[in-house]
Amino acid sequence: MDNDKLKHCVSVARKMVEIGKEHGLGEEELQDLFVLGFNHDIGYEFGEYLNHEQRGGEVLKRNGFKYWQEVYHHGDINSKYDSLFLKILIQADMQVDKYGNDVGYEKRLEDIMSRYGEGSTEYQNAKILVEKYR
Repeated sequence: MDNDKLKHCVSVARKMVEIGKEHGLGEEELQDLFVLGFNHDIGYEFGEYLNHEQRGGEVLKRNGFKYWQEVYHHGDINSKYDSLFLKILIQADMQVDKYGNDVGYEKRLEDIMSRYGEGSTEYQNAKILVEKYR
């Protein structure tokens, strides 16, 4: 991963802790949220952009990571899997831009649109995730 992706992951982890506190989660759960957020894009290390969520989830599963399913499903608009930690991950990921700035939902969507295009699958899926988990 490049430095921008690492900044994004750290910022997502911190945003997840912030959201977790709003849910009244305990210290251990907040620590778990941070670790999950930090590792949510680990799949980029092991291949191309496509399917980074599944690739990362599979690696984490093999390594016994408790929240591998959240990583695996965090970009899947059709997933039937659901958990509070997945919801928090998507909320955080959809508010932190690719440089690690906490920009909110609208600016994050604008960033994705500017990089991939308004008709792109990436942008359309991001809009659906924001609508579903906001």
